Amino acid sequence: MTNYSDPFLKDILHRTKTVAVVGVSMNPVRPSYYVARYLGLKGYHVIPVNPRHAGEQLFGQVVQESLTAIEGPVDMVDIFRRSEAVPDIVDEALAVLADLRTIWMQIGVVHAAAAAKAEACGVDVVQNLCPKIEYQRLHGELRMGGFATGVISSKL
Repeated sequence: MTNYSDPFLKDILHRTKTVAVVGVSMNPVRPSYYVARYLGLKGYHVIPVNPRHAGEQLFGQVVQESLTAIEGPVDMVDIFRRSEAVPDIVDEALAVLADLRTIWMQIGVVHAAAAAKAEACGVDVVQNLCPKIEYQRLHGELRMGGFATGVISSKL
């Protein structure tokens, strides 16, 4: 796996304004749901993408069928799909998202050839990491086990 420097990740998270979350779930216990929700709470404009739920509402946004259906700029595509689906997603993103600056593949999602293709087009790529966890880690929000519980506890 590639190791990404903290400045590289911070730059991506700082410059990104709009994130298309491909493979987002409507189920609040699924990681794609709470990562998308978290990013929205942190001020990112989150565009949910899932053909199964196209036209439905999620976090005040209409779920898009595909990246092609998105109107307006997208800085980052966050991929919550299996690794074998990545090449088609990257091809679509490169073809239709003129402002694309980052392809981010979630934990467990890796595709070297698709990453190389995106990088050859000047797009930054992050594989096998979660932007929610990296945001929390880089902003001092990460708690034990990788979760920000919001619960303050102490023992005397």
